[in-house]
Amino acid sequence: MSTPALIIIDMQRCMREPSAGPRNNPEAEQVIAATLRTWRDAKATIVHVRHISRTPGSPFWPGQFGVEFQEELRPLDTEHVVEKNVPDAFINSGLERWLRVRGIESVVIVGVSTNNSVEATARTAGNLGFKTYVISDATIAFEKSDYNGVMRNAEEVHAMALANLNGEYATVITSTELRNVL
Repeated sequence: MSTPALIIIDMQRCMREPSAGPRNNPEAEQVIAATLRTWRDAKATIVHVRHISRTPGSPFWPGQFGVEFQEELRPLDTEHVVEKNVPDAFINSGLERWLRVRGIESVVIVGVSTNNSVEATARTAGNLGFKTYVISDATIAFEKSDYNGVMRNAEEVHAMALANLNGEYATVITSTELRNVL
């Protein structure tokens, strides 16, 4: 089996701003950067996903500082960039076709946020038949109130999103375990 495509989701500048809220995995950017270097060294397929909001005033609104990729995770000219307007990177983006044309059968997903764009993209990838891996220490969640109004810390939100995915839509592993996949 060939090396999976690395899909880096929404690692944009606004995700590092304090206004994004309390988060988990403070080292995630370094883990993602190390993973990105590994893929680049292997000359493997890399897809950068950027959220472009349709809501004026959003930190993801075009032309704002926050919409740009984080400096250490910026795509090279040879790397594919997908822009999306909804959490799922497969919706209205051509990503599935782009992967299939290249014969890619498996994906590794990293980025933000675990319970939103990462989870939505991983669910679709799994449902489309891609062997899907989500890297737990290379994904980030933010604190959030649950349906009953109970505030959940970022680690709880993260853990539940990973539990939703693992074994059904994806295989959740750490960046250390990822070495065994490659």
